[in-house]
Amino acid sequence: MKKKKAIHDFYRMKEDKKKVTWLTSYDYPTAQFAEAADLDMILVGDSLGMCVYGYKSTVPVTMDQCIVHCEAVRRGAPNTFVIGDMPFMSYQASDQDAVFNAGRFLKEADVDAVKLEGGTRVVSRIRAIVDAGIVVVGHIGLTPQSSGALGGHKAQGRTAEAAALVVEDALAVEAAGAHMLLVEAVPPEVCAHIAATLTIPVYSIGAGANCDGQLLIVSDLIGQFQAFTPKFVKKYCDVAGIITDAMRAYCSDVRSGAFPEDQHCYHMLDGEHEKFTALMQAKNSQTQP
Repeated sequence: MKKKKAIHDFYRMKEDKKKVTWLTSYDYPTAQFAEAADLDMILVGDSLGMCVYGYKSTVPVTMDQCIVHCEAVRRGAPNTFVIGDMPFMSYQASDQDAVFNAGRFLKEADVDAVKLEGGTRVVSRIRAIVDAGIVVVGHIGLTPQSSGALGGHKAQGRTAEAAALVVEDALAVEAAGAHMLLVEAVPPEVCAHIAATLTIPVYSIGAGANCDGQLLIVSDLIGQFQAFTPKFVKKYCDVAGIITDAMRAYCSDVRSGAFPEDQHCYHMLDGEHEKFTALMQAKNSQTQP
């Protein structure tokens, strides 16, 4: 049986320069696949808003939705480190809200950690959650929940001044007590500097290879999400094409009569068809005037 990693394992992997692998997952079957593939971590991301519910952004996602999906993922991957993603307005209003909602992830869905977006502006939230005994993953760079204030889903830290602000956020997140940090959509040299500077593990999603591990959205990786594909995504298969072709073939077989065949049917036991025919004939004769 696979042994679930703990936070100290990720620190050791950073020291040993072993890369950590993680993906998002939103449901039981995908979580099963992730565990079978020996993923180190699973993020139940608020990206489920777009990948599962078809929202235009992550903003409409609720705590209850996140909890339900975390529960399903935990059932599918009982031996994998699972991170619950705190949705928009689950922590922004106050430290108390942040602690309460982070606690819900652990109490109701049995996750191992929570993730929240932001740098210097959320240090009190991070500190409060950590003080409550909960493992926190920070998230800086492109932060989708506040993408409107960032001018859209755009790479961050591409000028020297902007990069310095990203580094400032990273230092603030670590100082607040976060146990790990995700850096999204910044130049690889900026992420490399952060990974070399911080003592906590630093992971990339679209921020280059010179850090402690990589995250991708599973719907992007398998070619399931069709609305758009970020530059940093590598598609490892085209599930959308495979599924669509299978559905087309099914429609064709049904319309032509090729499906179902005899092998797809349940037959009556030996001798029962004759009894059934006789029974129906008797019933019909009783109902005739």
